[in-house]
Amino acid sequence: QVQLVESGGGLVQAGGSLRLSCAASGRTFASYAMGWFRQAPGKEREFVAVISWTGATYYADSVKGRFTISRDNAKNSVYLQMNSLKPEDAAVYYCAAGPVIASHAGAYGYWGQGTQVTVSS
Repeated sequence: QVQLVESGGGLVQAGGSLRLSCAASGRTFASYAMGWFRQAPGKEREFVAVISWTGATYYADSVKGRFTISRDNAKNSVYLQMNSLKPEDAAVYYCAAGPVIASHAGAYGYWGQGTQVTVSS
């Protein structure tokens, strides 16, 4: 019912910024919590941030104060503004849609293909 496509990844110097976007299809987009996860090679998918359909947000401790999640329901889009990037932030970033706010990947039923974020030191 929901298809997600990420964009905005790329190569950034440590300390720099990137803004990731996720475009969603589906008339029920506004009813979903939208999350961002990331996965580095050889590691499990890691929670980054989530925003509810009402705008409530929750962040992983590792990104709190540096990343900001937002959504524009009129555009069926969710964004992740990433500032003060560190090499440890390098990963494939995925957006996901689910019925409730959750930090566990299993709670999300819809996933994008991912966008690569590389941070050079």
